[in-house]
Amino acid sequence: MKKKNVVLRTAIPGPRSQQIVAQEQRHLAPGLQGFALWAGVAMDHGRGSTLTDVDGNTYVDLIGGIGVNALGHCHPAYVAALTEQAQQLTVGSFTSAPRADLVNDVCGMAPAGLDRLQLYSSGAEAVESALRLARHATGRQEVVGFWGGFHGKTAGAAALMGSTSKYGLGPFPAGTTLVPYADCYRCPLALEEASCGLACIELARKAMKAQPSGPVAAVIAEPMQGTAGNVIPPKEFLPAMADAAHELGALFIADEMITGFGRTGKPWGVDHSGARPDIVTLGKGFGSGFPIAGVLTRDAISQAKPWANPSGASSSYGGNALAAAAARASVRTIRDQKLWENAEKVGAAMLAELRRMQERHPFIGQVRGAGLFLAIEMVKDRKTKEPVDTAVMKDVYQRCVRRGLLAMTYSPHIRLQPALTIDEDTALEGLSLLDEAFRELDESGRWR
Repeated sequence: MKKKNVVLRTAIPGPRSQQIVAQEQRHLAPGLQGFALWAGVAMDHGRGSTLTDVDGNTYVDLIGGIGVNALGHCHPAYVAALTEQAQQLTVGSFTSAPRADLVNDVCGMAPAGLDRLQLYSSGAEAVESALRLARHATGRQEVVGFWGGFHGKTAGAAALMGSTSKYGLGPFPAGTTLVPYADCYRCPLALEEASCGLACIELARKAMKAQPSGPVAAVIAEPMQGTAGNVIPPKEFLPAMADAAHELGALFIADEMITGFGRTGKPWGVDHSGARPDIVTLGKGFGSGFPIAGVLTRDAISQAKPWANPSGASSSYGGNALAAAAARASVRTIRDQKLWENAEKVGAAMLAELRRMQERHPFIGQVRGAGLFLAIEMVKDRKTKEPVDTAVMKDVYQRCVRRGLLAMTYSPHIRLQPALTIDEDTALEGLSLLDEAFRELDESGRWR
C-alpha cells in the first residue's frame, strides 16, 4: 500500500530524539509507559492521526494517547478554543461560561436519566469520587469490581484493579470484592463461548452475594475493558451485572473513561447492551488531551451527603475555565459531527483487514473490535492460546516504529484506539505497516 502519511528521514530513533531522551532520563523518575520507552523517540508536533518527531520522521498514530486523543492532534476547533480561553480566564472555582456550557452539553447527551455532572482533573480522581458518592447515597461500604478491570492508580481505584499489576502496592482500603468478567477468548471458567451459557454471569452474581463482608454499595464495571486488552463482553453481560447490583440494593457504576464519547461506534459503551447505569465516570476523550474527568449521575443520587455538602465533591482543578473550554470543544465536535459514526465505519474497515491478517499469520489468536476500540491477541498456539512472550511484543512494536507506525503493544495484546477523526486510508495505511512487521516476525519464527 502506498504510504501517504509516513515520512522517514533518519534511522529511528534519530540523533535529536536520542539527545532529548537522554536529557530527560537524567532526572525523570522511572515508571513511564513501556511503549513510550521502547520507542525512544521525542515528538515535535502532531496533526490529525500523525505524529512527527524532532528528527522529522512522521508516523501514523493508532495509539491515540490510549484513547485520549478523540479529535486528533491539534484539531482546529480545539486549538481555537484553548487559545481564546487562555487569553481570558484559566483557573478558579467561580462559575464560568465554559463550565456552564459543558455541564449542559454533557447532560444533554448523557445516558438516560443522568442529569448531574461534577468535574475533576483525572480519571482516578473521578472514580474515587464516584465510589464516595455511591457509599454516601446507599449508606454502605462494600464495592464489587471485576477481574481484568482498571480504574486508576489511587488507593481506592487500585484496590479494584483486577490484575497482577497491583502486586506490592497494598495494603488497599477494605471493602472490595472482585468477580469474573466475561473475557470469552480467555474464559475465566475455561469454557467455550458457544456452549457456556454465560456461566460467568451466574458465578459473578453468586460471588457478589457471598463474598463481600457487608451490604454492597456499588458494582463498578467498564462496558468494555481497556487495559485488559480491549476486551468486549457479550451484550448480555453488562445488563445482567446491573441487574445483580440492583437486586442487592446497590448502585451500578459504568466506567466510561475509554468507551465514552463515541469511541466504540456509539455515543456510550453502555449503548451496545442497553445497560442502565446509576453513575457514569468520564475521562480520556472527554477533554481530547486536556486533563479533565467527570462523574455523571441522577439528581436524587447527587444530593447524598456528605458528598453534596459544600466542598464535599469539589476538586482544585476540576472544571476550571481552561479545562472546561477544551472539553466543551471536544464534546461539541464529537456531538455535532457524530464522530461515533466515523468510528463505526472506519473501525469496521479496520476489523475486516485485521481478520484478513489473521488468516495470514498463525500467531494471531483473535481480533476484536467495536468502533475504533480494537485489539489483536498474540499467541504461540491458537489451540492452547499460550501468549507470546513480552520480548516478542517489544520486537513487533519496534519493527512498527521503524516503519512509521505507532500501535500500543504489551503481552499478549496489540491495542488500537486512534482518533475518532481518522480516515479509512490512514487507518489502513497503519495496518499495512503492521502487516509488514508481522511478515518479518512470521519469517523469523521468533513468536513460537
